[in-house]
Amino acid sequence: MTPKSGVLLAGSCVAAIAAVGSIFELSSGTPQLGTVTTSIILTFAVPLTAIFFVAAVQDARANQ
Repeated sequence: MTPKSGVLLAGSCVAAIAAVGSIFELSSGTPQLGTVTTSIILTFAVPLTAIFFVAAVQDARANQ
């Protein structure tokens, strides 16, 4: 694993945590940041999780 793939994997983890947290906040009924802000975070966090993860795997495979 290269430092670049490690950073990408860390970004994927942070985005996944944000997505899960947003889902829990929205399911609670009264999100602390508001429904709109929490929905925006969720909307961006889900694709970023996948993008960062795929990029990390590709970088790690390319530099093995």
